Amino acid sequence: MTALYSVDDCESLTTKQVHGLYKDHVNKSQVSLMTSFGFGQELVESAEGVWITQRDGRRVLDFTGGVGVLNHGHNHPRILAARQRFQERKSMEVHKTYFSPYVAALGHNLAELLPGDLNMSFFPNSGAEAVEGAVKLAYKYHGGRRSRVLRSDISFHGKLLGSGSLTGQNQSGFQFPGIPGVEIFRYGDLDSVRTLVAGLRTGKGESDVYAILIEPLSASTMNECSEEFLRGLRELCTAEDIVLLFDEIYTGWGKTGTLFHFMRYEGLVPDILTTSKSFGGGKSSISAFVAREPVFRTAYDNLTDALLQSTSTTYYGFGEEAVTAIEAVNVAVEDDYPARARDIERILAPGLARIAKEYPDVVAEVRGHGALHGVFLHKGPKVLELVTKLVPGAMTKDPRFRTKLITSSVVNALYRDHGVYTYYTLNGENPLMVAPSLVAEPHEVEFFLDCLDKTLAQGLPRLLTRFVKEKVSSLW
Repeated sequence: MTALYSVDDCESLTTKQVHGLYKDHVNKSQVSLMTSFGFGQELVESAEGVWITQRDGRRVLDFTGGVGVLNHGHNHPRILAARQRFQERKSMEVHKTYFSPYVAALGHNLAELLPGDLNMSFFPNSGAEAVEGAVKLAYKYHGGRRSRVLRSDISFHGKLLGSGSLTGQNQSGFQFPGIPGVEIFRYGDLDSVRTLVAGLRTGKGESDVYAILIEPLSASTMNECSEEFLRGLRELCTAEDIVLLFDEIYTGWGKTGTLFHFMRYEGLVPDILTTSKSFGGGKSSISAFVAREPVFRTAYDNLTDALLQSTSTTYYGFGEEAVTAIEAVNVAVEDDYPARARDIERILAPGLARIAKEYPDVVAEVRGHGALHGVFLHKGPKVLELVTKLVPGAMTKDPRFRTKLITSSVVNALYRDHGVYTYYTLNGENPLMVAPSLVAEPHEVEFFLDCLDKTLAQGLPRLLTRFVKEKVSSLW
C-alpha cells in the first residue's frame, strides 16, 4: 500500500505537490481557475486578523471577509482560547443521548439577542442545511396540508438539491432536481407576492403556501428589500398563516451595521431566521435556524415528533462547534460588531463614492451597508471587443462573460500588484465585493481604498489586456 500522508507531511508539501494532488484527487479545473487570479501560486503559512502571511513571507490584506465567514477575522484569540479550553478538558462532543450544556446555553443566548419570541433553535452544520431545516419546519408546521413555498427571483440559499431549488441564480446553467412546489416572485415587489399568494389556494379556498423565503439584503447581488416590502410581507404572512423565513446567513452578526439586517426595522420579526458563516467565528462549521416559539412547538414539540428534527444530522450541535459559536456571539456583542461595521462604513462608503466619481467610465455604481459593499463595473471599453476575440468561443457564450472578465481583471491586479485579496460574486451583475472583516482597522480600510484607486487608474484596457495575456484561457 502507498504510504499515507501525516499531518506533519502536509506542512512540508510544496505548492507544486499540492497542485498535483488537487488535480489527481480534488478537481484539476479548480487549480486552473484559482491560479488565473494569481491566487494559489503560493501556500499560506499563517493568518491573523485581516492579514494572510504566505510561506514566501508575502503579506496579503484579506478584504474578502471569508465571503461572510470571517467577521471576527482570521484566528481571533478569544475563539482560539475557547476551543483550546474545550480540548484540554477533554470535553465530550456528541450529545445524542446526553444533554449538552453548550447547546442549551447557545439556544438561550440567541433567544436573548433576537427580537420577539424567536426562542427555539436548531444547530446543523451549514447554511444550506439551516435553510432546508427551516423550510422543513414550515412544512411540518402546516402538517403537510400546504404544498407551495415561495422564493424570490434574486436569491442565494445554498447548493444542495433543496436549497439549490430555492436559489434564484443558476451559476452553471446545469439543472438539478429540486423540492416540489417552488414558486417565484420578484425581489422587493410586494404586489408580485400578493398576486402569487392570492392565486395559490386549496380546493377549500385556503392558502396553499406554507412558507415564503427572502434575504432582507441579498449579499450575492447587493440588492436590498425596502422596509415597506418586509413589513408588507410580515402582514401578508400573518393574515394567511404563512411561515415567513429570513435568510441572514451572510449578513448576520453585525456585517451591515445592525446585529442582523432586518433588526434595523423595529418590531419586525420573521417566523424563522437562518444564520451561519461568521456564527462559527471563522473556526467552526455551524449554522442555526431560530424559530418563533408557536411555530416550532406546533411542528415538533410533542412526544411523537420531538426527535424528528434532531435526528436529521449526525453532527448537530457538536460540543466544540457550539462552544466556538458561543464565544463568537459573545465577542460580536461585547466588541459591538454592528458599531465596528458602521465605523468601517464611515471610511469605506465616502471612499468608494470618491473613486466612482473619479472613474465614471469604469465604475457604474456602488451600493451597500456597513462592511458589505459591491462595486459594479461598466461592461467595458471598445478594447473589450478585441480582447474577446483572443479567448475561446465557448467562454464568450456566458451572458455575463464581459462583466466577469472586467471584474476579474481588477481582482487580479489588486492581488498581484498590491497584495489585496478580493472577490466577485457569481450571481447577479458580478460586482467586485468589498467586504472586510469587522476587525479591520481604519488604516487598513484606507490602504485598500488607495490600492483600488491605483488599480483603476491604470484603465480598463491595460487591466484587461494584461489579464487575458496572463491566463484567461483557463477561466470558466
